[in-house]
Amino acid sequence: MGKVTGFMEYERVEEAYEPAPTRLKHYKEFVIGLKEDEARVQGARCMDCGIPFCNSGCPVNNVIPDFNDLVYRNEWQRAIDVLHSTNNFPEFTGRICPAPCEAACTLNFNDEAVGIKSVERAIIDRAWAEGWVAPQPSKIKTGRKVAVIGSGPAGLAAAQQLARVGHDVTVFEKNDRIGGLLRYGIPDFKMEKSLIDRRVQQMEAEGVSFRTGVLVGKMPEGSKVTNLAKQTVSPEQLAKEFDAVLLAGGAEQPRDLPAPGRDLAGVHFAMEFLPQQNRVNAGDQVKDQIMATGKHVIVIGGGDTGSDCVGTSNRHGAASVTQFELMPMPPEHENKALTWPYWPYKLRTSSSHEEGCEREFAIATKEFMGGEGKDSGKLAAIKTVRVEWKDGKMVEVPGSEQVLKADLVLLAMGFVSPVASVLESFGVEKDARGNARASTDFMGGYQTSVDKVFAAGDIRRGQSLVVWAIREGRQAARAVDEFLMGASELPR
Repeated sequence: MGKVTGFMEYERVEEAYEPAPTRLKHYKEFVIGLKEDEARVQGARCMDCGIPFCNSGCPVNNVIPDFNDLVYRNEWQRAIDVLHSTNNFPEFTGRICPAPCEAACTLNFNDEAVGIKSVERAIIDRAWAEGWVAPQPSKIKTGRKVAVIGSGPAGLAAAQQLARVGHDVTVFEKNDRIGGLLRYGIPDFKMEKSLIDRRVQQMEAEGVSFRTGVLVGKMPEGSKVTNLAKQTVSPEQLAKEFDAVLLAGGAEQPRDLPAPGRDLAGVHFAMEFLPQQNRVNAGDQVKDQIMATGKHVIVIGGGDTGSDCVGTSNRHGAASVTQFELMPMPPEHENKALTWPYWPYKLRTSSSHEEGCEREFAIATKEFMGGEGKDSGKLAAIKTVRVEWKDGKMVEVPGSEQVLKADLVLLAMGFVSPVASVLESFGVEKDARGNARASTDFMGGYQTSVDKVFAAGDIRRGQSLVVWAIREGRQAARAVDEFLMGASELPR
């Protein structure tokens, strides 16, 4: 695959970024993709390694050596056919997937991995530019109707696969636009929403119907999940109208931090903060938007969502941004002899961190502190303590408490489960973590405890990656097709 000696001749080339002072002035994507000759060089670095661990490292099992080789040989149209054979939306994964395939790359064992993610993005971006991405409507109609609940990557992937084998598919989305967390969770500077819009247009041409502003079931009282739905549909209505229902609503219940002062004004979940800016970017008017402008911002949570809060806060013009992580600081470089080909434990610095951010590790929040007098109900500071791990337990370091100024705290500590009422409305059995219980067995996979109701994506497996959502959506589509037709030609 690639050039036989390419991995010895060529170095890895990273995608470039706009300078931080420039990109902080807007919310557009700022990654500068590889040029054609650069992508071909990266394709040339792909080794004839015999056992391509990258294939299994990738949750959708992209046929990575093949498309690397095709790019190297300048056969771009064949490359997009190979890429689309396993991945419905490579423009999403080529931007926001953390690339476990690169961690598993054989070359990564003692060198720098092939730039698989950048090659993937180069292929799909060129394919759209050249007009190679076109609707693929089914030539037959089965007469079977499928409802897909949720329009994130799992729901979209399943809907597209099912429509392409002739089923009538309707996607229900409680928000006003299609995309789920791709739309309102991922900042525009990481992935512009026009990428979703053109896929929706393609899917509509393939026969998929989209219904926005529709909540299936009921939201529980006191839910921390934003609900802007204008219409409600009951599971009973769907059961009458559709031959199968796929739950793909994601895991939206955020992890809370019930420390003293949690109810102070100025303490918010990340998913209260991030969607508002995306709506403003789309041209909406957002009343009482949460702004970081001129504020000392503390982001609690060291993952991708926390990083997104950092980048958005800096674009607002925050006075300072600090990100907390409960765990100790990881090593800058992984021990590849111990971790390869698995996802390594190491320090990860995002483009948002590089734009300006203090990072604190092994730190816990003790209290949110309000101001004095008339400002007593507003956040003014945060009390913290250093922590360490002893005998497998987290303990506070004596004498390490400190008080930091904070005008805005954003909780970005992940998501614990789907919105419970969705599963309860359908009567679906849940697992110990509150997710929909549904196995991934080859026969009867993704079926829940309720007849003709399936579940896929984060609502089934818990909070995970976009690439896992696409995989589950594709596999669930095959399971639904088998259920409806007795057999399926869809890939698993």
